Amino acid sequence: MADRCDVVIIGGGIAGAGAGYELAREGKTVVLLERESQPGYHTTGRSAALFAETYGNAPIRALTVASRDFLMNPPAGFASVPILTPRGALHIGSTAQAAELDGKFEDMRKLVPTVRRLGAAETQALMPVLKPEAVSGGALAEPDAMDIEVHALHNGLLRGMTAAGGRMVTDAEVTGLQKVGNDWQVETSKGVFSAPVVINAAGAWGDVVGGMAGATPIGLKPKRRTAVTFDPPNGTDIHAWPMVIDADEEWYFKPDAGRILLSPCDETDSEPCDAQPDEMDIAIAVDRLETVSTLQVRRLAAKWAGLRSFVADRTVVCGFDAEKTGFFWLAAQGGYGIQTSAAMARVAAALAQGRGLPQDVVDLGLAEHDLSPSRLR
Repeated sequence: MADRCDVVIIGGGIAGAGAGYELAREGKTVVLLERESQPGYHTTGRSAALFAETYGNAPIRALTVASRDFLMNPPAGFASVPILTPRGALHIGSTAQAAELDGKFEDMRKLVPTVRRLGAAETQALMPVLKPEAVSGGALAEPDAMDIEVHALHNGLLRGMTAAGGRMVTDAEVTGLQKVGNDWQVETSKGVFSAPVVINAAGAWGDVVGGMAGATPIGLKPKRRTAVTFDPPNGTDIHAWPMVIDADEEWYFKPDAGRILLSPCDETDSEPCDAQPDEMDIAIAVDRLETVSTLQVRRLAAKWAGLRSFVADRTVVCGFDAEKTGFFWLAAQGGYGIQTSAAMARVAAALAQGRGLPQDVVDLGLAEHDLSPSRLR
């Protein structure tokens, strides 16, 4: 006999956790199914998240802005540490990239008035480890960019969901998904669950789960992103360094728990899997860093890869499938899932209950069609 509830959520990463948090707090009975022994294993737990209101396309930026208040001031008891902490970001470029930086500056300052255009000398004074030729085009300083404490955010959402009566079931791989009467019946390795609404928050496996339901694929493309950490030079205090990003987004580095985190910003097509770093991508990252800075990577402290999943327009998919009643897509967060998480949780909860978008999100220029799976077909 199936375990019945109001909503079954497939996937315990940041998207599923956020939707579960909001729905449970609104009084819905929620069961969140996670195929791994711990939620957020494949993507959320491998994120080097930065909160940047200038990052992403217009819908993503709107969702990021709408997430700020919650992330800055979560409910009492939500987390034992701040979710957002000051970091800042510096987008640098050579002389050949100066015009690109100028264009980005015009776009960015419309969104975030505190963004500043810096000259070469000021940029190098801020970050002396950068070589003069790497910053000959100056930089954009984004002082309001912040680090996101991903673990505290994710766990706070899951704790909040269970405190409100929601239930998480781990090691529950979905093996079957079918409509039985008015309910979706979800067969898993931990039993059968049913609900009139099933939310597909399966990350890189979103189209796989959609296929189980007989839904038309949304064209989800998982892409591998690599990161490494290494020790800073002896005697160098890096705790106040900003995140430094190439104007063409071919690399970035930032402080991370006393070490330097480096990525080549790779986006390698991948099947849904437990992504592993490729040695060539690591070598590319190190070469790019040592080309633009005096930093040297003598030994890696850690290396990993994660999957960031996108659809064609690189915007989140959030809404009911037009052909499969009660089947709700919550997918394609790409590289923006953490910074947009608070607003996306509210949006998903509202749309899954047949309401429109929250008014603050509408006021930022977002429309339901911008997120709907129907836009992709």
